[in-house]
Amino acid sequence: MRTRRVVTALTFAAVAGSLLVLAGGVEVRVAWRDNTARAIDLFGSKDEGVFWHEGSDAPPIAPVGLPGSFADLAERVSPGVVNIQTSKTVKGAAVPKAFEDFFFGGPFEERFGQEHKVPSLGSGFVVSPDGYIVTNNHVVENVDTIRVKLLEGPELEAEVVGRDPKTDIALIRVKPDVDLTALPLGDSKTVRPGDWVVAIGNPFGLEHTVTAGIISAKHREIGQGSYDDYIQTDASINPGNSGGPLLNLKGEVIGINTAINPRALRIGFAVPVNMAKDILPQLRAQGHVTRGWLGVVIQRITPELAEHLDLGDQHGALVTRVIPGGPAEEAGVERGDVIVEFDGKKIEEFNDLPRVVASTPISKDVKLEVRREGKTKTLRATVVAMEEGEEEVVASAETGDETEFGLRVQDLTPELAQELGVDEKRGAVVSAVEPGSPADEAGLNRGDVILEVDRNEIDGAGALRDQLAAAGEGALLLVRRGDATIFVPIKRGEG
Repeated sequence: MRTRRVVTALTFAAVAGSLLVLAGGVEVRVAWRDNTARAIDLFGSKDEGVFWHEGSDAPPIAPVGLPGSFADLAERVSPGVVNIQTSKTVKGAAVPKAFEDFFFGGPFEERFGQEHKVPSLGSGFVVSPDGYIVTNNHVVENVDTIRVKLLEGPELEAEVVGRDPKTDIALIRVKPDVDLTALPLGDSKTVRPGDWVVAIGNPFGLEHTVTAGIISAKHREIGQGSYDDYIQTDASINPGNSGGPLLNLKGEVIGINTAINPRALRIGFAVPVNMAKDILPQLRAQGHVTRGWLGVVIQRITPELAEHLDLGDQHGALVTRVIPGGPAEEAGVERGDVIVEFDGKKIEEFNDLPRVVASTPISKDVKLEVRREGKTKTLRATVVAMEEGEEEVVASAETGDETEFGLRVQDLTPELAQELGVDEKRGAVVSAVEPGSPADEAGLNRGDVILEVDRNEIDGAGALRDQLAAAGEGALLLVRRGDATIFVPIKRGEG
């Protein structure tokens, strides 16, 4: 199992030997498809069309009375759930003295630095009778071998067909002698918190373990990136469940079990199956996902920002930076705009925008509606493909000479700009923040570059002091922090 960067303390539900691995503004550069039935038209290849069975004609199997039973459901779907065993070659690493007895074949000192195989376990489910299987990317990423074990029948060698690290979805394939039992894919958009769900997988190597619970919440963000939109469930998910199905009572897959919160009991997260359906045709046809790029960095609108910008509500995505030469710049998008609609789709939350852009075909001309200084403007942009290897940039405020706001600043010099890795020519650099001060409460950090106060550009520390002194109860700062540009509201301290 591999380690993935996560902001919150999450554990991806795969297990390597006996070791658990903790897994770790938004530049919109993404496009998966929201309508796989259009895949042939969009990409010109029949190989990218739907290759799974959509929905199930079977009636729901609901528990009768209390405690009820999910046995019939489990019996029906278990043949379509697989256990995945992988191995990879790694160099030996330092191991505490207490664990030396677990290493066989020689003293630990002789094995340090030597290459050895590390096994890992995960889960998956069959989506087509000819052997295509869905699992998590982190289950099969950078492994040497993959073996798939069905409920009945021999173990089969598998190969990776395609992987998508950004959504943690992978497609692998085995070549069986007979047709496999494929699970139908449901509609994750229609499921509701409180609905019964069943998870089946390989937790800690315990094959075909069945657990049940309900959907606890939808649209959860767990710090994985621009496309976080997880289903939360209290059905028990543990290391080794990664890639296994989360099923409704009709036996349809509505989620792919992916992550857990190790600090809590029975809090698990699954990738919505509709997200998988959007990208599986591309994984099958080309092995990766072609993503689109709008070319903006966006930020969530907090109540404080809504007040400072006189927005009236918190809907939409606040543009904190427009990438030079990108589609948004060519369309006329400006910093401070709030994108409220994209290609006819409403943007309620700021992170809706990456997913909506993701569902847009490359080269499509789209309409954008933005709010700018109290007025709604209509713009047009053409989505382009993201360059290989580029990542999204997360822009988010932490809500979080000296001024009365509690920060010490200095002019931004070319030398400081180079040291901080920013391309700004003017501004004021935060050199210190007083603990407990308004600047500290606003989330300002040492090294931040303040570019604007109340939408007015500043050319240095002196201008910043003057504008803050003239501010009323507070001000709206535009701050450059690394690759991100964010708006930060700051309130004047009492006294």
